[in-house]
Amino acid sequence: MDSTIFKNIAPAVAHDLTAMVEYLPGQVVSKTLVQNKALSLTLFAFPAGEGLSEHTARGEALVQVLDGEALLTIGGKKVRATAGQTVVMPAGTPHALDAPKAFKMLLCVVQPEA
Repeated sequence: MDSTIFKNIAPAVAHDLTAMVEYLPGQVVSKTLVQNKALSLTLFAFPAGEGLSEHTARGEALVQVLDGEALLTIGGKKVRATAGQTVVMPAGTPHALDAPKAFKMLLCVVQPEA
């Protein structure tokens, strides 16, 4: 039985996360690495001009920009983040994502304890 919580990523291998999702014109591409009641880790690739409309989440979220440039709106505040930068989005706070330039990110969401 496979006991790892990870999927779509091999254990004991060095990975280039930016190479694991491709930019596709007009499409947001995602790849789930972990999804359970406590945690989700998802890779995303946003081509320029795409984004996610404003929404809220129950969990605390951390965005790690891997490539390009993201424009996040968190509780009405605009935050620009580039490759190598990380932004925290508090639980329950309205947020949105826009891609002024193509960008890739790793999204980590930690759910509140039940």
